[in-house]
Amino acid sequence: MTRGYDSITKILEGVRGRLILSLLACLLFLATPFILVAGESSSSKKPLEKSFPSSEKCKRCHLRVFEEWEASAQSRSIVTAPFRVTLEQFLASSNEKDQAMCFRCHAPHILEYGDLLPRFIKEVQSKDPQMDGVGCPQCHLIQDVDMTSHPPMPTFQLGTTIFGGYDKAVQNLAHQSQKLDLYRESRFCVTCHDSLPETAQVAKGMPGWLGPWEKTKAESSGKPCQSCHMPEAIDESANGEKVRKVANHSFPGRFGKVRAEAVTLDFTTSVKGETSQVNVSINSLVPHNLPLPHPGWSRVVVDLSIFGKNLKKVYNEQRFYERVFGNGKGKETVFDFEAKKVLKDTLLKPEEVRVEEFTFPTPKDAPSMDVVVTLTYAPIHGPQDFLVKVEQEAALGQKDKAFQSVQIAQKKINVLLKK
Repeated sequence: MTRGYDSITKILEGVRGRLILSLLACLLFLATPFILVAGESSSSKKPLEKSFPSSEKCKRCHLRVFEEWEASAQSRSIVTAPFRVTLEQFLASSNEKDQAMCFRCHAPHILEYGDLLPRFIKEVQSKDPQMDGVGCPQCHLIQDVDMTSHPPMPTFQLGTTIFGGYDKAVQNLAHQSQKLDLYRESRFCVTCHDSLPETAQVAKGMPGWLGPWEKTKAESSGKPCQSCHMPEAIDESANGEKVRKVANHSFPGRFGKVRAEAVTLDFTTSVKGETSQVNVSINSLVPHNLPLPHPGWSRVVVDLSIFGKNLKKVYNEQRFYERVFGNGKGKETVFDFEAKKVLKDTLLKPEEVRVEEFTFPTPKDAPSMDVVVTLTYAPIHGPQDFLVKVEQEAALGQKDKAFQSVQIAQKKINVLLKK
C-alpha cells in the first residue's frame, strides 16, 4: 500500500513539475513581445497584412469612410506617376540605408517593417500595388506622436485596438476602439506634413513646410488641421450605425471645396492715361504656408489678364507663390531629396495679407477693359525630361491630375476707359 502511495506521489509531482514548466513557458511567451519591442525586426512580428490589413477589409463595415478615402490623395500615395518617377530617381542616387525615406510618409508602416523595404519598392514599381500606402491602419494604429523628433515620429501600437477621435464607439467583433485626443490635434497630421526626414540629410537647416502654424490664430482658437481637412458632417461611422457627427475622410485640400475658403481675393484698378494699375490684395486664411512647398508640386499662380476691345486679351502677367530649392551645386531642383538650400521663397505665410501691384499699358481704342484676377494651384512643373517621364508613367498622360491646374479664387470687373 505504501509502495502504491509513493508511486502515485511521484506521478503527481511529475505532473505538477510539467504544469509549472508549462506555466513558465506561457508567461515567457506572453512577455516575449514586450521584451522584443526595442529594435524588433518584422520577422518577429505578425505578417505585414495582419498588422496593417488592406483598407478593403475596413470597407465591409465602414463603407462611407472607405468611399471618401478612396477618392482622396492619401489613397493614391504610392500610386501616382510623379511619385513613381521621383522614387526611381531617388533610388538611383541614394545610399541603401536612406532608401526608405520616401515611404516614411507615403507608406508609413515602413517604420515597423523596415526590412521589407524591397517589397515596398516592388509594390510601387508594379504600378498596381496591392498594399495601401496611407490607408486606414496606417493612421488609426498610431497611439502617440513624438514632437521632439524631426519630423515628428508616430508610435504605432499593433494589435486589435483601433484609435480615433470618436467617443462611445459601438461594440463589435472586428476590433476594439479607443478614443484619443491626438486624433483631433494638429500634431497628428504633422507627422507627414511637416518636412523631410533628417535621415536623408536634406532637412538639416531647411525651413519647415508648414511655417509657424503653432502660433496662428486658427491653432490658438482651437481649430486644428482636421477642422478644414476633415470637416465634420452628420452621418454614420459604421454601416447601419446611428447617425452622429463624423469626420470627412476625403481630406480636401488642393482638390476639394476647402480650397475656395483658403483665401479672400480683392483688387482695385486705377487708369492713369497711357498706363493703368491694379493692386491685388490676397488674404490667406490658412494657418500654414500656401502652398505647402513640395518642390515639384507646390506653386500657386496669381494671374492678371486684361481684355480690351471685342474681349481680346491685350495683357497678361503671372506671379508665382512658391519655394524654389537648390541642390548641392546651387542649381534649381524639383526633387526634395536633392534640396540643400532655398533659392527663392515667395510662399504666402500663415494668415498673411499680400498686396501685388501690377502696371500695364491702358488698352487703346476700347471703351472699357475687363480686369480678371485668378488665383490657381499650378500643375506639376520641372525639367522637360521629368515631365515627359511623368506623362509616360501616367495612365491618362497629360489628362492626369498632376497636369491639371485648379482654380482657388477669381474676381472680374469691367472698367470704363472713355466717357
